This record gives sequence, structure tokens and C-alpha cells, in this order.
Amino acid sequence: MSRIVAIVGRPNVGKSRLFNRLVRRRISIVHDEAGITRDVVTRMVDKDYTLLDTGGLGLDHTTTPDKLVPAVEAQARFAIEAANLILMVVDCHEENNPLDDKVAQLLRHSKKPVVIILNKSDNPDKPVSVTPFKRLGFTQFIRLSAEHGHGEEELRGAIAHHLGPKPPEAADRTEADPLKIVFVGRPNVGKSSLANRLLTQPRLIVSDIPGTTRDAVEMDFNFTNDEGKVWPFRLMDTAGIKANTKLGSPVEYFARTRSIEALHQADVVYLVLDALDGVTKQDQAIGSEIVKAHKPVIVLINKWDLAQEAFKSGGIHGYETEREYREKYATAAAEELFFTPGAPLVFISALKGFAVERMLGAARRIDHALDRKLPTGQLNKVLLALTDRTPPPAYAGKRFRAYYAVQTGNRPYRIKVFCNTATSLTESYRRYLERGVIEEFKLNGCPVLFDLIGKDKLDRPAFLPHQVD
Repeated sequence: MSRIVAIVGRPNVGKSRLFNRLVRRRISIVHDEAGITRDVVTRMVDKDYTLLDTGGLGLDHTTTPDKLVPAVEAQARFAIEAANLILMVVDCHEENNPLDDKVAQLLRHSKKPVVIILNKSDNPDKPVSVTPFKRLGFTQFIRLSAEHGHGEEELRGAIAHHLGPKPPEAADRTEADPLKIVFVGRPNVGKSSLANRLLTQPRLIVSDIPGTTRDAVEMDFNFTNDEGKVWPFRLMDTAGIKANTKLGSPVEYFARTRSIEALHQADVVYLVLDALDGVTKQDQAIGSEIVKAHKPVIVLINKWDLAQEAFKSGGIHGYETEREYREKYATAAAEELFFTPGAPLVFISALKGFAVERMLGAARRIDHALDRKLPTGQLNKVLLALTDRTPPPAYAGKRFRAYYAVQTGNRPYRIKVFCNTATSLTESYRRYLERGVIEEFKLNGCPVLFDLIGKDKLDRPAFLPHQVD
């Protein structure tokens, strides 16, 4: 991260809107409410530099919980320290805001190059005076409308001038692409704590206030395993996913949308559960979102240190030992999350840091498993054995019968099944067949999809699996 540009400023001057403009995507949540951005949101721009969006400096304690204000400002200071160039955003219509002076004082102490962005200059024909803003102590000003794009090209040119030409190694990377992982789960199950544990530094705000994380935050890191091998990852931390019926504001709606979007972009998804809560209805709903996205999944039982402490100080009602509690938890999780057959379960503690390598190793194993080619003959034998062992139920007067199956894709696994009728396969029996394929080929955690081709769509006579090699 040697080419870094940070966007800073007081709340509600348009920092996140500018961030989205420069990355050419709606990443950061944009809303009229001050204090929406809390963690530092990062994205690579044009494969050239890393852009950081920060929370507002000088947050109003009436709109942001007191205990979060110092954490948000600490994140902004981290971005300032890391940056090669700082874009200080001000509202061009508010010429004498004292918070701007406080932000400018902090930036002058940083000794970093600063460009003042006179944002909200939405009418290009209406002049904006830079004179009132010269008191901030900087010499470069760009009039800009993050909303409409006026001044965007001038800003991009200024960034390129300050950073200089791209170094050759930045344009010609040869290392393996990082594995994209994402933590999803209910609010306050420890997703940001897990992310900080992997990043080995407090890059994300951790609080017992549910909903602290709002944007989906993306960062690269390397993990060195016990054998000294380096594993590259790209981590996406997300806001806790609330049920649609519990969304109390547009901000929560967009936070949920960002989390679902991050889920779809990930290579492997971690569903994070609370060790003492068990599997809740909301956990099941989030698990169903993972299944709908056709993503490989690993179930993390976080805060296991709390379960250990409970057994040291008197135990958990109804369980004799920690081992019994672990086994019962694993069984219950498999039953409650039945629609994710074979998903690995890893008991972990973000606070204590145990089982981190096991967690990351599971993601790598699933990622490798997703590229396998399933032998056609063996696949057909497995499906025949499954239907013989448990015949499908009759549906609308017809009983499902598979004639021939062949793998047609990976990530997710796609299996085309030629059958007597595509409408006679019930959802529960489909899950039974998927689970059987996953168990036979050891595809634990991998999504398997059946594409059914009914007999009425076949151009040739059907034939039985045992007739095919």
C-alpha cells in the first residue's frame, strides 16, 4: 500500500459521495445524516492507488454514540498517517465553519500534501471564491461537484501529478490473486473483531453497540501458516445483516444491501454465529442468503472463549462438559442449517485468537475443491444409488426418475440431470441428492446445483445411468 490517497473532512461535506465518484461505483453509503461512515473504507482505483474514505472528524455526540466518536476519529487519523496525498473536503457554501479549521490544523501537523476540495459546486457557471478557504493554510484548491462530476477530471489529474507515474511492479503483478473472504452474520457476533485479528491491527471499530459497522470494508492481508507458507487473502467485513422487518432507517437498509453485495462478490463466505446464543432464526435467514447466492460456506462459532470460561466457573445449564456442549452445538447447527449440507464448522475466538489457521485453511481447501472435475460414470452411479436407497416421493401423480447426469460447471458445481419430468422433484428430495453428492465427492461447504432437463425436452431416448461410462 505505497500509493494511498485519503479523503478527510468534517461530517456531511460529501466525502463518501466523492469516494464513490472516484472509484466509479457506489461503495460507501451516502446519506444526509452525518456520521454514516465509521470505519475506513478502501478501494483500488484504476489499478493505480488505494483510496480511503474516512468518518467525519468532529462528529456530533448527539447523532453518534459517545463511545464510538473517538474510535471513528482514530480511524481517520490512521488514514492520514498512511496517506501519500490527502483530499480535504469542504462545503464551498460554508466559508467559515470552525470544524474545517480544526481538521486543517491536524493536516498541517501531518506534513502531508493536501488538496482542498471545494465540494458542492454544483453549478459550473456560478463562481466559487477560494479566498475564504486560504486561511486553512494550503495552496491547491479544486472546485468540484461530487454529485454531478464537475471538476472530476481536474481532480484525477491532480492526484496523478502528486503520486507520479505508476511503478512497474504495480502494473505487472505476478503473484496469485488473493482469496476473497467475507464475514456475515447478525449484528454484534464479532465479525469486526475477527477481521482485526486477521489484520493484526485495529483497522475496524469494535463496539458492543449493535450496528457499529455500516459499510462493507475491503482489505488485503497475508497470513503465514505454521509451515511458513504465505496465504494471500482479501477480507470483506460487513455490517450485521438485520431482517428486513427490523430495518429502522434508510442507513440500515443500505448497510444490509452492501452486506448482501459483498456476499455475492466473495469466493468463500464465513457465517458467524455466537457460541452462547445457538442458531437463531436470523442466522437461518442469513444462511439462506448464502445459499441463494450459490456461495461456499464455512460456519464459525465465535466467542468460544466465553463457553470455556463458563465451564470453568460453574458450567452451562444442561451440559456436563465443554466437549458435550461443543458436540451438541455442532449437531444442532447442522440440523438448523440443514440447507448448507456439509459446511465445515470451526470453533474460534476472535478475542483469544485460537483456530485462526484452521479457519483460513478451511477456506483454501474449499476454494481448491471448487475446481474439481467429477467423473461422469461415478456421478451417475452415486445418483442411482441414492434413488435406490431412498426412492423419491410421488409429486402430482409422478415419481422423479433420473436417467443421466453430467457436470457442466464449477463455482458453483452445476450438474445437468436428464430426467422423466423436471417438475416432479420436490425441494426436500433435491436437498437429499445434493447432500449425497457432497458427501460422496467430499465437497463439504461447496454449493451444488441441479439443472433438470425433463423428458419432454430431450431430443433422444433416455437411458439409464448404469449404461453410461
